[in-house]
Amino acid sequence: MKIKRSASRKAGTGESAALEYSGPKLTDNLQQTLENIVAELGDAPDLKIRRLRLGGDRDVLAAAVHLSELADTTAVNEFVIGSLLDQTGEWNADTSASADTLPELILSHALNVGEAVLQEDWKEIMLAILSGDTAILLEGYNVSIVCQTKGGESRQVSESTAQLVVRGSKDSFVESVATNVSLIRRRIKSSKLRLEYMQIGTVTRTHVALMFIQETADEDQVDEVRRRLAKISIDGILESGYIEELIQDKTFTPFPTIYNTERPDVVAGNLLEGKIIVIVDGTPFVLILPAVFTQFFQSAEDYSQRFDIVILMRLIRYICFIVLILGPSIYIALTTYHYEMIPTTLLINLLAQRENVPFPAFVEALLMEITFEILREAGVRMPRVIGQTVSVVGALILGQAVVEAGVITPIMVIVVALTGIASFAIPAYNLAIAGRIIRFGFTLLAGMFGFYGVTLGLIVLVAHMNSLRSFGIPYLFPFVPLSVKGQKDTILRLPLWAMKPHRSPQEAREDRPAGTKVTSGHKENLAPQIRRKSGGDTAGGEVGQEGEWDENKS
Repeated sequence: MKIKRSASRKAGTGESAALEYSGPKLTDNLQQTLENIVAELGDAPDLKIRRLRLGGDRDVLAAAVHLSELADTTAVNEFVIGSLLDQTGEWNADTSASADTLPELILSHALNVGEAVLQEDWKEIMLAILSGDTAILLEGYNVSIVCQTKGGESRQVSESTAQLVVRGSKDSFVESVATNVSLIRRRIKSSKLRLEYMQIGTVTRTHVALMFIQETADEDQVDEVRRRLAKISIDGILESGYIEELIQDKTFTPFPTIYNTERPDVVAGNLLEGKIIVIVDGTPFVLILPAVFTQFFQSAEDYSQRFDIVILMRLIRYICFIVLILGPSIYIALTTYHYEMIPTTLLINLLAQRENVPFPAFVEALLMEITFEILREAGVRMPRVIGQTVSVVGALILGQAVVEAGVITPIMVIVVALTGIASFAIPAYNLAIAGRIIRFGFTLLAGMFGFYGVTLGLIVLVAHMNSLRSFGIPYLFPFVPLSVKGQKDTILRLPLWAMKPHRSPQEAREDRPAGTKVTSGHKENLAPQIRRKSGGDTAGGEVGQEGEWDENKS
């Protein structure tokens, strides 16, 4: 049996330890303590209190408190209540022990549970009960014995629904932190794999796990992640997206700077590369950080297939992203401002199609793009049985109808359909959404200025991407700054024998040109809730006065 004394867990709650708690407190009066628990939980019908009398010379009143909907009732009945009643005589025979050691005697001699701790803090006792544990209270003692009896219903491990592969593992994360941690430990059986727990949210007290491999992950980045998580001040965390939005380096950008996945094999591979993992209770999507732009084009299947097949698929993904953001804008620029660039035969056909269409190409594209987004959103929100059918049939019927009505040209339907299909080829759903948003900006620029507007938009886009950071790592790395060794697993994927598959961030920084300074962007772009809590302290290593990270000091 694992026995330990518990300390108050303040990390990540957003609360100051100096604040004095003014609510109910744990007392040595058993009846008063039970009344406080009932009042605190609003006389909940699933609150179960089992009163006991520990016989022998001591004859102490006790009570076991748990929530039946969250606790494993078999563990409570057999290993907590049953062991107390069965083994009372053994530790009562030790009459030489002091009465003050009774909780320790029960903890070490009368419980068969896997983990039990002594707890004196009222809020921690209530948190344990609300998490599914059982609290044992004793008459005359202002300390509780908290036994781990978490249970309740949970979803079984199943195949991933968001990141499918042809070849690879078929399991995925679930909504339980403990199950997700076990899926990772099953793949990485290393003593250097570190696991840290904290609670975030002043109301929900959501369990959050931080995982990394010691001596592989960058310690400065690990400390920075800890600081940002600890400074979150919010009522509740219901999904990992809450944390992603609060700790990301830059808020106002369409590009995701933190990667998320529900595949354990992807998480294991990133841990071996020195990445940091954040697991949130209640969601199957795990956060991976730091993240760079090329990571969102990689699939779990890339390391299960031959390298030549992977190179082809990655090239197709990058081409699809270019088609996604520039497809409609190039067509608008060509048909509106740059007719001379179109072959004569094709130009004659386009003009013949546009003869009876009342709208310019820009309005056509805007109408079709909005219609396509409506169909896509309707297909996602509708029941799975009919959602896909509605999307396909709706697209076919609407496409044919608008062409026959003379509202849209056939070539515009082809361009929009190709753009929509290209968005599905990108492995990361959030990057595909970013491309869909950027596409409307390029469409507007092409409609106003032609290729000059498209060129200006590309310059602004590249400059913006170059300014992004993910926990101090440039978003366009290994292209900017250039790293020759980093090119082995970006657009191309060399054979495993030709590259070192698992490099730490420290090794990655050594590949950059000497004297390069990487701005973290933390103090300028952090979420306001965290920035107010930071109090002007520097975070994440040695930071200069200009807010720049000097890698010669890291």
